[in-house]
Amino acid sequence: MFKLRSIDKSALADFYFTFAPDFRLPSSALSSRTGSREVLSPADSNMARGPKKHLKRVAAPKHWMLDKLTGVFAPRPSTGPHKLRECLPLIIFLRNRLKYALTGDEVKKICMQRFIKIDGKVNDTIRIDLETGKITDFIKFDTANLCMVTGGANLGRIGVITNRERHPGSFDVVHVKDSTGNSFATRLSNIFVIGKGNKPWVSLPRGKGIRLTIAEERDKRLAAKQGSS
Repeated sequence: MFKLRSIDKSALADFYFTFAPDFRLPSSALSSRTGSREVLSPADSNMARGPKKHLKRVAAPKHWMLDKLTGVFAPRPSTGPHKLRECLPLIIFLRNRLKYALTGDEVKKICMQRFIKIDGKVNDTIRIDLETGKITDFIKFDTANLCMVTGGANLGRIGVITNRERHPGSFDVVHVKDSTGNSFATRLSNIFVIGKGNKPWVSLPRGKGIRLTIAEERDKRLAAKQGSS
């Protein structure tokens, strides 16, 4: 309940509110307005927004090679097993690379007519002529071929595929041996074939994809320091 006390006839009335111990104001009544800005209570501000459905063109991965003056937004990959920063959307592959379509609607029509077989042959590598859009060569995902690890604990290592283990109901494992003779294993989804035999199709990074131990890195730095001095 509340009580009203008048100071005098010309003065304003002072309001004094007294509430019961178990009385609580509703969350809508806790909001206050300061000027043109409305300040909400913490209970009203923590509302779910849902998953993000847009991707700005300037925030897209660099390996998509999108120019920033063609538009504001870029196609956002659908949620699933493919990582956002590592995958390539099918619309970019068909529209921007192969030039099979001019718009996103045309890409959708091509997919609806089942002209494109997605993941028809997993982990094979193809070489495409960007001018004609034709496949010039391919590398089968097989043993004795050069590969690069694109994920996991062995990210960036390069070696030759020696063995492939199939585990139904779980992850397939691939065994790789690098040029120094060190062997390691990783999941099949982390392997990307980059060459036939020991000949790579792409330029290798510095170090040729060989991971050194802490002792080997120390010896290498000491040798370089002594050589410079």
